[in-house]
Amino acid sequence: MNARSTIWQAVCRVDDIAPLGARRIAREQGLGVAVFRGAGDRVFALLDRCPHKGGPLSQGIVFGDSVACPLHNWTLSLVDGQAKAPDVGCAVSFACKVEGDTVYLDADELAHKALDVTAPVAGPRAKSTC
Repeated sequence: MNARSTIWQAVCRVDDIAPLGARRIAREQGLGVAVFRGAGDRVFALLDRCPHKGGPLSQGIVFGDSVACPLHNWTLSLVDGQAKAPDVGCAVSFACKVEGDTVYLDADELAHKALDVTAPVAGPRAKSTC
């Protein structure tokens, strides 16, 4: 079995992310990735889209190792993207690591993961999914 070797892409410095805050990383294709600085300066990465109604997670409130979506206050784990009960759903997570003061994301995931997820459409032309 031939395991894939991970190529890491530097995306920012830890200090570029506010404590208990987030920074949005744009991608060439697909939605951006939100990089979070949680409790104890732990760093996590999720697709910048809540699984509920598509809210921008990078604009949410970070507490501990969780983020509250700014639209409807869903709480998601930064560790794995899972919604906290009673809500059900999962945000797409991305592999990340910190070396020194630099934050790295998996380059292959940045280029290929979750490209089919679209931004929510709001306003009078939005189609209901209910």
